[in-house]
Amino acid sequence: MIVTLELAPGSPVSERELMERLGLGRTPVREALRTLAQEKLVEVYPRRGIVVSPVDVGDLASLSEVRITLESFVARRAAERANDDDRGVARSLLAELPQVAAVDDERALIELDQRIHRHVYRCAHNSYLESTLNEYYMLTLRIWFVALDRVARLDDAVTEHGEILQAIIDGDAGRAEDVMRRHIEGFERAIRAVL
Repeated sequence: MIVTLELAPGSPVSERELMERLGLGRTPVREALRTLAQEKLVEVYPRRGIVVSPVDVGDLASLSEVRITLESFVARRAAERANDDDRGVARSLLAELPQVAAVDDERALIELDQRIHRHVYRCAHNSYLESTLNEYYMLTLRIWFVALDRVARLDDAVTEHGEILQAIIDGDAGRAEDVMRRHIEGFERAIRAVL
C-alpha cells in the first residue's frame, strides 16, 4: 500500500485501521510499522503518530548509485552461483515475460519486475545482499509509481529482464553484470526524463 502509493506520502497511518483492514492484532502491526520505519517507508513522531514517508525524487541518484553497484555485482554472482532449481525458476520467469508484456498492464509488469529482481538476488545465495537490495528496490519502486503513467521504457525493461535471466541460465556472469548495469542506468534516465 505504501510502495504503490495507495497510502499517499505524508498521510497518517492508523494502527487501528491497519489492524482492521489486514485482520491482524496490535503486535504484528506494530512490528511491521517498526520495520517500515527502519526501511524509511514511514516516519514515527512520538506523541503525534506515524505518517507515510514522502517520496523524494532527489533520492533517485543515490539509490541508483547503490543499486547499479550492488545489483550488477549480484547479477554476476547469480550467474556464477545459480543452481538447477534457480535456473528452473529463471526459465519460468523468462517464459512469463512475453505474456505479461503483451497484455500492456504496467502493474502486472511491475509485479513481474519485482519477482525477477528478487529472484536474481536469491540466486546470488547471499542473504545480506538480498535483504539490502530488497530494501533499496522498494524505495526505488515508490519513485517508479510516482512516474508510472509517464515512463515509456517498459519495452526496454522487458528485453533487459530477458537478457539477465538468460545470462543466469547460461552461467554468463559478465553478461548478467553488464545487462543489469544497463537496466538500472536506463531506469534512472527514464525516470529523470519525466520528473
